[in-house]
This record gives sequence, C-alpha cells and structure tokens, in this order.
Amino acid sequence: MIPDSLFIEASKRIKPYIQKTPLTFDPELNLYLKWENHQTTGSFKLRGALNKILSLQDWERERGIVTASAGNHGQGVAMAASIVNAQVTVFASEHAVPTKLDAMRARGAKIILVPGGYGDAEQAGIKFARENQSTWISPYNDEIVIAGAGTLALEIMEDLPESLDMSWIVPVGGGGLISGIGAVVKEHAAMQPGANSSSFSKPKVIGVQPEASAFMHAIFKKGDQSNTEDLPTLADGLSGPVEAQSITIPMVQKYVDDIITVSEIEIEQAIAFAWKKYGEVIEGSAAVTLAAVNNRYIKDKPAVIILSGGNIQNETFSKIVETWE
Repeated sequence: MIPDSLFIEASKRIKPYIQKTPLTFDPELNLYLKWENHQTTGSFKLRGALNKILSLQDWERERGIVTASAGNHGQGVAMAASIVNAQVTVFASEHAVPTKLDAMRARGAKIILVPGGYGDAEQAGIKFARENQSTWISPYNDEIVIAGAGTLALEIMEDLPESLDMSWIVPVGGGGLISGIGAVVKEHAAMQPGANSSSFSKPKVIGVQPEASAFMHAIFKKGDQSNTEDLPTLADGLSGPVEAQSITIPMVQKYVDDIITVSEIEIEQAIAFAWKKYGEVIEGSAAVTLAAVNNRYIKDKPAVIILSGGNIQNETFSKIVETWE
C-alpha cells in the first residue's frame, strides 16, 4: 500500500499548479460538497497527472508520454507535460465527448481515436507505449497518480478536521481517486487517539459508479469483472474495464466500505439538481455521488461528497437542465 509520505510529497509538489477548490456545506441535506469542477482543467484528474509527470526523470519525459483517457485525465497530462516541455499522445475512444477531445488538443496533446470503448483505447495505448518505448501514464494504476488524487482528501481534512468522523462519497471508475482518498482517510483515522476503542466513530468510504458500466462494482462485489456490461453512460469518465492486476483493486478492497450504482436517469437528475440548487455545472462522472445521496442510497449524515469534475458538453448540459425543469 502507499505510505503517507507519498501523499504529503504529492501535495507539496503539485500545490503551485492547482486550485484549492471550494468546500461548501448544505445544511438542508447535511452535506459537505467538494467542487473539483473548479479545478484548473475542470477535473480532479489534474492532481494525479501533475504528480506523476513532475516526478519523472528527464529521460522518461524525453521518450514521449502516452496515456489513455475519456478526456479529463488527458487534459491533466497535457497540461502537466506542457510544464516540462514533453510531448503527449492520448488514446481515446471514438465515442469520447467532443469537447473533451478538443480540450486535450488545445493543451497540446496528439489524439489517436480507437474503435470501441475506453477499455479498447487503454489497451491500444499500452501496446503503443510498449512498442515505441514511450512513458506510459495510467489514469489510475500507478501509485504516484493515486497519491496525487489523494491530495484531495488532505485538502478537505485541512478545512474540515471533523470529516474523519463522516462518510466520504466518491466516484469510482478505475479506482484511482477512491484508492487515494480511502488510504488517506482510513490511515489518518487509524492514527487518531482512541482509534482502537469500540466507541470510536470510524469514517466510511463509499464509492458510486454508473450501473451502465460498473466494472469496479463487479470486482468489489463478486471479485470478477467478466460478463460486466459496458453500455454508454453520461458518466463517461467512470466507464470501461479495470486494467488486470491494477493496484487499485487491493486498495479498494482494503479501504472502501461499499460501492453502489446509479442509473442514467438518476445521473441526469443530479446534474440538473446541482445547477438549480447550487448554480454549479457538473459532468456525469461527478453527478453520480449527488445522485446516490438524492436517491437515499446514502443514509449516513453528515457526509462529504466529491464532485469530481465539470467537463460536460454544452448541448448535453442544456438538454438535461431543460428536461428536468
């Protein structure tokens, strides 16, 4: 597992380049909401990408950087690579959101579209990097990327120390974000005075995934992701299979208390709800957590919910808001 020192180092390394995003409280719902849609690239993914690329050796950068992404990770990698003057190639599904593809290109990434879903793009990227001796940057199967993502928990704990007594509701795809948050929250809670007492209020870490593409949910519940459907979903950043032997799998098993799924309609409603109640634009991958709370799948309160990003196609967002007026 990842030592706490790596999370502390990550926080120091990326601090000059990221935004400290808002943490707000909704007294009506008894929720604390962490708005990573305000991050520089519109997503938490910048944290892990920065931590990884800023920690690379010169020779690793010079070989060229390759990754796979539905959009947010690719934007983070492209921005981080621009800081160190490295070239980036991103493999993406031919079904990727156009605005996310455009955003990656705008940050200097070369995009290679692959037929099929995210899993196909990831396999093509890994193969390309191996054959060309390029530096592969996984969106989740990398402890340095996970440590970067985990800085989100450190930021919340700094603003809200009592969050170690709460439930944390986190989006799940390949498991990088929830692994980082889970490790930080659970390990810090274990160091609190009286942590071994039966009366100690231990934090829970609960993941949320779209039921249309619930691969980590299948691994968590059944130990196997085979025969899992991979259908189109608004939560495109959470879709697709998990890389075999990913380090996130044992981390999720160790630190996560439960993973639940939400429907596409519930995701749509949550996107509209965030706009109407908070004036915030969030994407489907972020809306899963709010969907879980609004549909009473999460009953423990108070809770901290992670709104992981806001990169949604304008037309899609407008249509959803109009539909649920």
